[in-house]
Amino acid sequence: MNKSLYILKRLGLGIPVVLFGLTMSFLIMYLGPLDPVLAILGRDATSADIRQLRIALGYIQPDGTPMPVWRQYGETMLNLFTLEFGQSWIIQRGVPASEVIANRMPATLWLGFWSVVIALVFGIPLGLYAGLRSNTWGDYLASGGGIIWRAMPNFWLAVMIAGSLSAGGALSWYRGLGIETDVIGTPDAVGNLFTMVELFDGVPVLELLFLPIPDLRNMLIAFKWILPAALVLGSASMGNEIRIGRTAVLESINSKYVETAKAKGLSPRRIVVKHVGRNAIVPLLPVIMGEFYLLIGGSVLVESVFSINGLGNLFFRAILGPDIPVVMALVFIFVIIQVLMNILQDVLYTLIDPRITLGETQE
Repeated sequence: MNKSLYILKRLGLGIPVVLFGLTMSFLIMYLGPLDPVLAILGRDATSADIRQLRIALGYIQPDGTPMPVWRQYGETMLNLFTLEFGQSWIIQRGVPASEVIANRMPATLWLGFWSVVIALVFGIPLGLYAGLRSNTWGDYLASGGGIIWRAMPNFWLAVMIAGSLSAGGALSWYRGLGIETDVIGTPDAVGNLFTMVELFDGVPVLELLFLPIPDLRNMLIAFKWILPAALVLGSASMGNEIRIGRTAVLESINSKYVETAKAKGLSPRRIVVKHVGRNAIVPLLPVIMGEFYLLIGGSVLVESVFSINGLGNLFFRAILGPDIPVVMALVFIFVIIQVLMNILQDVLYTLIDPRITLGETQE
């Protein structure tokens, strides 16, 4: 099937997935026991204030009759698909939900970037090494380490690391290593990692030319601050990559095409790089792409433990609020990104292994 046609087909099939995710979230938030009106006004509010706010939020009509659920559902879906996320009800009342989310996004992106880097840099090489050196001490050490990392729950590991690195903890020297930082809270420097430097100041034609210059001190502070949380978030994925990478390499090195390559006289390095490594990446691809889902689910706990003011912490607070516009906007963004990541994963399959075709079974 043509690649463009396949992508269009997958985008069309993704619409029911998005609708299902949003519908379930709507039913849980609107029909659940949490009442945003009481959360905003408090239990000492008068009945007149409660009635007025319920009308303003769309729970009841001006004549006092309840707003039909189907009508609330239709308006919510229409607003989401037209990117009208509304205003925050509780967390930053009156501020557009898109602005609330955008303000929290840099911290989560910084955390997610390093958690993925840690998982990829350590997980894949260790998995390939364990497979190529099977039944050696190096294999036992890498495989055992992967199992241990995978077995430790994120919330437990986060509490242990935060306690050890905090003031008075056994590893508190980490906070003063090189540059004084903390391990609890949001790095102040996340939004200021680059310094915009204009070139040829005073020359009108070139005034638009500017370069983002990395601020090394701010980057080091932000990295050191976010590293413990990133290590926790990337640990589970790193363990999966070690185990699956080892298994994939063992299957590849025993394949007939590797024996054929050996018979042709290819060097061991070329066999590993061109044949074994390439084929071992295919089963690892879902794990690598799945790190995004881990970022969504895991960041809620990790950001809460480390008090990082990111999207995970925002999602947690919005649910407890309940700040329904923020919750629905985050769910909409997460589901859309998940659908796109699934399509990207399928396309990457074909790029890594040309034998894999899109939407067809190769005879």
